[in-house]
Amino acid sequence: MILAPQLTGVVIAAFCAGIVDAMVGGGGLLQVPALFAALPSVPPAVLLGTSKLAGALGTSSAAWRYCRRISLPWGLIGPGCAIGLVGGLCGAALATRAPVAVFRPLVPVLLALVLIGTLTLRNAGATHAPATGRRSAMIAHGWIAIIGVYDGFFGPGTGSFFMFMLVRTQSFDFLNASAAARVLNVSTNVAALGWFVAHGDILPGLGLAMGAANMAGSLLGTRIALRGGSAVVRRVFILVVCALIIRTSRDAWMALHHP
Repeated sequence: MILAPQLTGVVIAAFCAGIVDAMVGGGGLLQVPALFAALPSVPPAVLLGTSKLAGALGTSSAAWRYCRRISLPWGLIGPGCAIGLVGGLCGAALATRAPVAVFRPLVPVLLALVLIGTLTLRNAGATHAPATGRRSAMIAHGWIAIIGVYDGFFGPGTGSFFMFMLVRTQSFDFLNASAAARVLNVSTNVAALGWFVAHGDILPGLGLAMGAANMAGSLLGTRIALRGGSAVVRRVFILVVCALIIRTSRDAWMALHHP
C-alpha cells in the first residue's frame, strides 16, 4: 500500500518528468527512480508498466499540443509512427528472450556520441529545412525502426535518439524535432504499454494519477518549448543528454559490479 507522502513524491516526480519529456524526452530519469524508491517491494516490471502508463499519457498530451501549433510532415511521420509501433512490440518481445545487461553498457556510449555530434556541429538544428525525397524518408524510417526496437527492449534516451536522428538526417530544427519526436514516441510508448498491460504488469490507479500530473507538466513543457524556440530546446536537450549519460553509466557500472 502506498502512503500519502510517497504518493505526493511520485506525483511531483511525474509532473517534473512531464516538463522534461514534453521538451526533449528523458523524463524517466525522474519518474522511474521515484517509483522504485516509493514502492521497493513491488516487482520492477509492475513499476515500469505503471511509469509507462503515466509517460504515455503525458507524451500524448504534449504531441497533441505540438500538433496544434506546428505543421509536421505527416508523409514522413505518419508511416514512422506505424513503424515505431511495430518496432516497439518487437523490442518488447525481444526483451523476454535476451538479457538487457548485454546492451546496457552501450547506451552511455551512444548518448555520448549524440552529445558530441550536437556540440561539434553548432549550426545543426538551428534552422528548419526538412529533407525531401524517397531516399531521405527511407533513411528516417530505418532509424525509427531501430529506435523503436530499442525503446521496447530497453528504453532510456529514446526521445533524445529520435530528436538527434531528425536533426541530423532530416535537417529539422530542434523545436520541430522535439514535436515530431513526441509523436513518434507516442507510438513506441503505446507498444510497450500494451505489452505491460497484456502481462498484468501495471498499477492502473497510481498510473492514472501520475499520468494526470505528467500531462500537467507536459502543458508547461510545451509552452516553454514553443515560446523559447529551437535555441532553448537545444540547451535543454544537451542538459538532459548529459544527465542520461551520467545515469546510464552509473546503471551499467552497478550492473557490472553488483549483478
